[in-house]
Amino acid sequence: MSDLEKPDPWAALSRFTAARIALGRAGGSVRTETLLDFRLAHARARDAVALPFDAAALSQALGALGIDTCSLATQATDRASFLLNPDLGRRLQSDSLAQLVASRAEWGQRDLCIVVSDGLSALAANRQIVPLLAALIPRLVSEGVSLFPIFVVPFARVKIADELGETLSARHSLILLGERPGLSSPDSLGAYLTFQPRAACSDADRNCVSNIRPEGLPPARAADSLLRLLSESARLGLSGVSLKLGA
Repeated sequence: MSDLEKPDPWAALSRFTAARIALGRAGGSVRTETLLDFRLAHARARDAVALPFDAAALSQALGALGIDTCSLATQATDRASFLLNPDLGRRLQSDSLAQLVASRAEWGQRDLCIVVSDGLSALAANRQIVPLLAALIPRLVSEGVSLFPIFVVPFARVKIADELGETLSARHSLILLGERPGLSSPDSLGAYLTFQPRAACSDADRNCVSNIRPEGLPPARAADSLLRLLSESARLGLSGVSLKLGA
């Protein structure tokens, strides 16, 4: 039996992970099958970034679960401007900010402001947000956490939650949005929790739960993690690198 015909001793391990292991080689190059698989994964990642985000369909799906929503807009007017100028996704349009301020008195003081967006993967948002919130919202309500409507904000970056949370004087903000697609995970959702969100907050002030998808951290388990984070953050009055959770 030639070397090319021998089974790869690493191949069995590929059953346990989507990571690129046991790729093998053909001479000094990767196998044709491996190269084609890489190109397909790369194309899927690019498609996840470019895929349109159906904010109206998401709002409708959440409404069917009895979850109130509120649609807002960032200063990014389309996906091209959102990708080329990240700062546009970090601030609300003036009309949306005015809408938020006008509704603030009606909503009153509440604990948690949840923002949802496509971020860098509309595919992740389209697939994971509804299952995650379907698992998370009942847990929050049962724990007595008061919620604003879910803010559906296309073309948003993580920091947009600071502006929303500060405008509403929310105790916490939580933003759910598509993560930068990986070559084995184009539909991964990220969740970022911040205590006392405000413009001065940095990434060090928030906690992240990532890789939310059935093949990574399933939505139900992610909901448990987020509830535990929120409870500890509220108890200690902090978030980010200062918040240490036990195993």
